[in-house]
Amino acid sequence: MSCDIGLWGLAVMGQNFALNMADHGFKVAVGNRSPAKVTATVARAKAEGDLPIVGSEGPADFVSKLSKPRKVVILVQAGKAVDETIAKLAEHMEEGDIIIDGGNEWYPNTVRRGEELAAKKINFIGMGISGGEEGARNGPSLMPGGPKDAWDAIEPIMTKCAAQVGTEACTGYLGPIGAGNYVKMVHNGIEYGDMQLISEVYDIMKNVVGMSNDEMAALFEEWNATELESFLIEITGKILRKKDDQGGDGYVVDKILDKTGMKGTGRWTVQEAAEQSVAAPTIAASLDSRYLSGRKEERVAAENILEGPSKKPDVDKAQIISDLKSALYCAKVVSYAQGLGIIRAASEKMEWNVDLALCARMWRGGCIIRARLLAGIQEAVQRDTKLANLMVDPGFAKELNERQLAWRRIVTLGIASGISVPAMSASLSYYDQYRRSRLPANLVQAQRDFFGGHTYQRVDKEGTFHTLWDDAHKDLGDLAGRTAGEL
Repeated sequence: MSCDIGLWGLAVMGQNFALNMADHGFKVAVGNRSPAKVTATVARAKAEGDLPIVGSEGPADFVSKLSKPRKVVILVQAGKAVDETIAKLAEHMEEGDIIIDGGNEWYPNTVRRGEELAAKKINFIGMGISGGEEGARNGPSLMPGGPKDAWDAIEPIMTKCAAQVGTEACTGYLGPIGAGNYVKMVHNGIEYGDMQLISEVYDIMKNVVGMSNDEMAALFEEWNATELESFLIEITGKILRKKDDQGGDGYVVDKILDKTGMKGTGRWTVQEAAEQSVAAPTIAASLDSRYLSGRKEERVAAENILEGPSKKPDVDKAQIISDLKSALYCAKVVSYAQGLGIIRAASEKMEWNVDLALCARMWRGGCIIRARLLAGIQEAVQRDTKLANLMVDPGFAKELNERQLAWRRIVTLGIASGISVPAMSASLSYYDQYRRSRLPANLVQAQRDFFGGHTYQRVDKEGTFHTLWDDAHKDLGDLAGRTAGEL
């Protein structure tokens, strides 16, 4: 009996997604470079309810077990391993078959692979998967991009296996090849920002307010029943409560080395923000914070050399806790606004026609950034498809306006206490720059014209202008070409 779909790559994510699909009634062929992983997956399927999973012995046998058009999900390490896996499988596949890469891949690589496979008349979909190991097993957020007819062929499977929020599946067609990986990349960038914002709130709670781990855990648990409800808020409470599991006293979180690892998707998001000329300071600040965390030895030495405030400000605990909640909400809205701005700019440039409301919908369940806030974001971008920025949606603007003073108090408190709040302050700076009709950019442009003859525009008349700022400056003549190369 032929299998409905195949999954190649049986690390924990691959095993769990194969079991997820089988749990929903689809017969799944599984394959892996190491035969032991195939055996282990088949054994898990038997133990977890005699699920319809079929093992295979190598690429040819794996492909032979699939019904036509063949549908294959690959979950292997991004980069060279993906190319090698595609080459091995494609050798046994035919026109009209479909390969779906579910890894965290740099989207130009996905576009290249799509073009290479199109020459063989094999369809290729790049599909970001978020939710970690638990999401893969119980319902992740799935972000696909590729040929529409190929998506239509796999849609019944993916819709059933994705996370469900109410009557809606956390998946859907995002656009041509590359779009899915791009949206997943930005999802991860927002994730970086969200995690950094929560860590800054934790830092103030612990080192300014003086809260214990149990007090902080209780507060995060309380917040998780409010507008701040999210996966990351939920797990933060659990993390703070966890006692040391290595036989020592105290809590696990206090024993963890303060160096944050990363796989590169946050860096890609910041690079893409620059490429699209979209400001994303919250995400950039979170990336910089990871870089600085990695310089542990330097920071240990600097602690004995560089000074901070000698006296910390007196604080009212109840007021600070209230302000922290408002500041975190505001900064999270701003982080989402930046991420959606990156997606919109890239979609317009590459003519992907990505639906931002669909992005918000598919992030509402299964994924790491799932949050109650996303329901309002989905409604906002559905209500106004030309919304310039999430912050100016009437609902979110009202919330930001009402909470911005608390936000400012938290940033000020952090600075006065010598506690860095890079993502929180970057978010506030973004908000303040965006809401002002006139910025000091006029002076920067005047400086550019002074040293480089880059010209400028005026607010009181049309045209392009250059000023002879001092006696060393000369008339530039025709100014038409002076702005060539401007982004």
